[in-house]
Amino acid sequence: MGMNSVKGSALLLVALVMAMSFFLGRKNCMVMAKHPRRILLDTDVDTDDFFALLYILKQNRSEFDLKAVTISANAWSEAGHAVNHVYDLLYMMNRDDVAVGVGGDGGISDDGSIIFPNVGGFLPLIEQGMSTAGDCRYRQAIPVGSRGRLDIGTNYGLRRSFLPQGKRRYVPLHQPTVQRVMLETISAGPTTLFLIGSHTNVALFLMTNPRWKKSIEHIYIMGGGIRSENPIGCCPDYSSSCIPLQCGDHGNLFTAYATNPFAEFNIFSDPFAAYQVFHSGIPITLVPLDATNTIPINEEFFRVFQQRQETFEAQYCFRSLKIIRDTWSDDHFYTSYFMWDSFLSGVAISSMRDGNDRNGDDDNEFAVMEYLNVTVVTSNAPFGVDDGSNPFFHGRAVPKFDLQNGGVHSGHVQAGLRDPFCLVNASTKGKCQDGYTKEVTGSEAVQVRVAKEAKPNRDSNSPLNRQFFQSFLDALNLRPQSGKFSLARQFPFYREMFYKPNSSLSRTRGKAVVFDMDMSAGDFLALIYLLKAPIETINLMGILVSGNGWATAATVDIIYDVLHMMGRDDIPVGLGNFTALGTPVLGCQYVKAIPQGSGGLLDSDTLYGLARSLPRSPRRYTAENSCKFGAPRNTDHPTLRQTLAVEVWEHITRALGPTDKLTLLTNGPLTNLASIIDQDRDATRVIQDVYVVGGQVMDGRNKRGNVFTVPANKFAEFNMFLDPLAAKKVMESNLSITLIPLGAQKRAASFVRMLRSLKIAEKTPESNFAQQLLLLLNQLVLKNPKLYRHMDIFLGEILGAVVLVDQGKLNARMQIKPIAVLTGDLSRDGQIAVDRNGKLVHILDNFDSQEYYEQFANLLGEKQQSAVIGSFDEQKRIWSTPPK
Repeated sequence: MGMNSVKGSALLLVALVMAMSFFLGRKNCMVMAKHPRRILLDTDVDTDDFFALLYILKQNRSEFDLKAVTISANAWSEAGHAVNHVYDLLYMMNRDDVAVGVGGDGGISDDGSIIFPNVGGFLPLIEQGMSTAGDCRYRQAIPVGSRGRLDIGTNYGLRRSFLPQGKRRYVPLHQPTVQRVMLETISAGPTTLFLIGSHTNVALFLMTNPRWKKSIEHIYIMGGGIRSENPIGCCPDYSSSCIPLQCGDHGNLFTAYATNPFAEFNIFSDPFAAYQVFHSGIPITLVPLDATNTIPINEEFFRVFQQRQETFEAQYCFRSLKIIRDTWSDDHFYTSYFMWDSFLSGVAISSMRDGNDRNGDDDNEFAVMEYLNVTVVTSNAPFGVDDGSNPFFHGRAVPKFDLQNGGVHSGHVQAGLRDPFCLVNASTKGKCQDGYTKEVTGSEAVQVRVAKEAKPNRDSNSPLNRQFFQSFLDALNLRPQSGKFSLARQFPFYREMFYKPNSSLSRTRGKAVVFDMDMSAGDFLALIYLLKAPIETINLMGILVSGNGWATAATVDIIYDVLHMMGRDDIPVGLGNFTALGTPVLGCQYVKAIPQGSGGLLDSDTLYGLARSLPRSPRRYTAENSCKFGAPRNTDHPTLRQTLAVEVWEHITRALGPTDKLTLLTNGPLTNLASIIDQDRDATRVIQDVYVVGGQVMDGRNKRGNVFTVPANKFAEFNMFLDPLAAKKVMESNLSITLIPLGAQKRAASFVRMLRSLKIAEKTPESNFAQQLLLLLNQLVLKNPKLYRHMDIFLGEILGAVVLVDQGKLNARMQIKPIAVLTGDLSRDGQIAVDRNGKLVHILDNFDSQEYYEQFANLLGEKQQSAVIGSFDEQKRIWSTPPK
């Protein structure tokens, strides 16, 4: 045989060996190509969460197929805003096939023996009863406003300005629930779970569906801190006066390190649920703060990301990251903001691609892995001592869920961010460990695979110092499976237009009115009515928004949409307080009485699903800010900044003439008005009248209230109950007050009569919208009276606006009574009593109800001051045609 033949045979043999090695070594990939790995993502839709979602969606679907997204509703976002955010992201990515689950209204029996179907996960297991109304024992650690749920719910104002809007949306009683989506997904085939929020949803699924545990191949969790040492808040070596904050903590509860330096937010949101997941027997890979603390968003990554935005999803992620950086509270963003959930997605995908989650190999492309024995701390020693803090044991002969008295769950459970039990004298570090993923030995130990640290970039010439940085940017910028369009690119002639009244028309302005609303369904109908009133009668000068009522603060965007529809983009909107007077800024003392599920915040935040039919306003909530207003730095567009209620008030009062007066209509808790009275000594001088929709006067006729979630309080009305101190301050002030009490509202709460009047009146876009909303509310009452029995509350709230505009036409009869507002005890907070030494107020006693229904319907049917743009569908048609 010649030399060339020998070489040829050798080369052929080498090629065959290499080919066999390749196919053998890639057998898992080949299997995955035939049978892609099924993924269910459980998320609270924080910023880093949708980074993770998009990273997963950019993987090859022949390997990794995202089947479902379920919303973790008791952590960093509100359920209604989160579910529509997910729908928009999936629509942009052309993945409307992905199932989305949110909420549910089932409950847990008092003893824990029965978990009813479709528990929504709005509350941690320790607080869950038969209602979706409940306390915020753990969630209070998450700020409600900026840098908290308001910013996350709106994605700092970017969500509505960037993401396109498809056909899917939340629909009451038709929205797939979390538990339904989990069951349908997991029962359909082997599924891997990614948990990047609280563990409530998955714990409930495991507790109620033990037979399907075998279908869960692996659980990947971002959460906890085992051996971590928080790098935030450390003092430089040269400083002798610096006081370290979270430096060296295992956890990252920046609002609660004084009581709990051990917990991380995702685990702390429901420690008992996390315990159930960790102890489920399902293989777990944990990406804790130990690892994420080693992959902060540094300047080099930020700069490279800024230069690499080749897809819509990359643009959306970068803009989100940039507004967070620009609004960061100090100059340490690059050492304080980490790749949390997105890093989990990378570690998980790498393990799944190499089959490590099946064969136990601990090699990973992006993280150094190790095995540790851990548990989740759910209560604090001493165990078995009932101090009233632990609902699983307190007052029970048999502990809930058959837990062991004296066991690890039977100790003190952290009750608040300043829980005295958790405080340590003369120390800034507390001792409570609720939610701590603690390294242990013995019977409580569970072996999990743990990411120890992020691996460096294999390319030493790259400016990116972590391997996952490279993968993340590469994935987001891949052309295959990239987003279809942004909102601005969805339509060939997209343009933002502002609609304002024609100022050239010399019309006499009527009564100057400020509307204070908490964004319930009735408030939006009242707002439309005020906008329809002839400007010669009512001049609506501004809107104040309560963030502690029947909708969460991010719902302010719906106000902007209604104003846009009605051609009133000139009306200023000010965002007020998020909590009641005299209560902590991190807490839910009164607002916890509002259900979070059906009939409550989930419906209000989406306007019962109809908000997405409204035209999209160019105005929206935004985190944009400037140094002028106390921000740490100017953002790119500080003029877009969301104004505050007190600023709108100051703007309006400065524009008044020397003898001009204001009339206020309040349709929610009186928090904003009470704050204005406190801060503006001249407020009472410029306020002529205040119409208060709310309250129920106890005058011996035993008129019951409507706070149906607080049985101990029989006579309060919700608006007064939600801030009793504010109600007392306003109602007992020297203001001239007309009260529209609950008794009068009930005379205006017939859906049948209102819908009949709207049906025979003239048709306009706004009357059609009102009819659609009221018809939906009525249908919900008929379909599920248990959840929607209180819908007449919102119908009655329209009455205040009609009385303000057309009191004479209603033949309204008033009574004058001295009243006092009761406070100081939950059983009487917000109640109004007749008191001979009290403040005299006008109280609406009776009116012509038929005239009321007709007046509302007829005014909405008037062609004057009608909608400029009737719906989102109409807006899409405008954006699809060239401007004239």
